[in-house]
Amino acid sequence: MINIIVLFPKLEQAKSIRNLLVRNGFDVTATCTTGAQAIQNIDNLDQGIVICGYQFADMLYSELREYLPSTFEMLLVASKNHWVDCRENDIVCLSMPLKVQDLIDSVHLLFRTVEIKRKKRKQNPKERTEEEKAVIYSAKCMLMEQKGFSEEEAHKYLQKKSMDSGRGMVETAQMVLDIF
Repeated sequence: MINIIVLFPKLEQAKSIRNLLVRNGFDVTATCTTGAQAIQNIDNLDQGIVICGYQFADMLYSELREYLPSTFEMLLVASKNHWVDCRENDIVCLSMPLKVQDLIDSVHLLFRTVEIKRKKRKQNPKERTEEEKAVIYSAKCMLMEQKGFSEEEAHKYLQKKSMDSGRGMVETAQMVLDIF
């Protein structure tokens, strides 16, 4: 699920944007008035879009952008004279006064962008740390010793148990180590 966080210095503005989005079929995860609130919400989420104004009580949009993980996109709603750094930082901008259709189209565009990034991340396999590799190797050694498996058989056994249980290979290997 792609989360939407609406952040404006005045609560009335944030609620009005949220209501606009909800009426057009979007789920809004949080409505905030400070950058700190937005960051707190973002820390609990995997991916999403931040729709915000130029300045909040505690920071500017550019400072908030620095805190955003790469899995989040930003939509800045501000007058054109505040758009100076947007192009370099991959921030989508909308001018004030806001046109409803422009907002909806921009949010759809950002949804597609987030979705494409998510698919690319899934295509690249996650590299295991040395510690994780050591846990898997130890579990294989334990299986080879206790059950007389070859290394390949031990690996296939861990893979099968991992898939059957719906757990990751490292977690399954740790469980094998805990059992023996």
